[in-house]
Amino acid sequence: MEKVIDVQHLKKYFGQHEVLKDIDFSVNKGEVVCIIGSSGSGKSTLLRCINLLEKPTAGEIIYNGENILDSKHDIFNYRSKLGMVFQQFNLFNNLDVLHNCTVGPVKILKKSQQEAERIAMGYLEQVGMGKFINAKPDQLSGGQKQRVAIARALTMEPDALLFDEPTSALDPEMVGEVLKVMKDLANSGLTMIVVTHEMEFAKEVSDRVIFMDQGVILEQGAPDAIFNHPKEDRTKQFLERYLTK
Repeated sequence: MEKVIDVQHLKKYFGQHEVLKDIDFSVNKGEVVCIIGSSGSGKSTLLRCINLLEKPTAGEIIYNGENILDSKHDIFNYRSKLGMVFQQFNLFNNLDVLHNCTVGPVKILKKSQQEAERIAMGYLEQVGMGKFINAKPDQLSGGQKQRVAIARALTMEPDALLFDEPTSALDPEMVGEVLKVMKDLANSGLTMIVVTHEMEFAKEVSDRVIFMDQGVILEQGAPDAIFNHPKEDRTKQFLERYLTK
């Protein structure tokens, strides 16, 4: 299996507080990995360390055989290879939908405006937002904004897509439309790392589920193993709160 990202002995401190404690895990090409756990377990911090929005305190992140934490590494180039979808969408409010999706390819990938628009239109159609290319973000629902954010991440044609609780800011009736887009992407073979509290999604779509607790990976495995046969008491307690038997 070809590894896209290999995280080794990753640690993160905020002041004296150790948020991530010696994290080891890797993600293979085409794999969908869901990270679950209660608030404060370190899930989002781990994701933000992977794409260097937070600088890890110690450890290595191996990408294409190189440790990207080495000072000589081009962080911007690396980050352009990992799409990030945030809780709060992070769209540019002054730009319409189409221009939100062409800024990255033009500025970072040096594509022509015409080529960037062609690519962006393809992904906006794919997520069901092709009709809204002239709309500004404040004219869209939360679910529509998140689908634009996913299309925008895809226009960079990344090696992997990272999702940080992509449905947590949405009204309940909008969650389904975003999860459907994510399921379709998972089925298309895209490499995905998803921090989520949507347990049914994790159960149905993941190749592997990671359960984090207090800054460590307590256990990981296939969805069936984690959801139906968890080994750790803490995992069982967490899942009992979320899953009605």
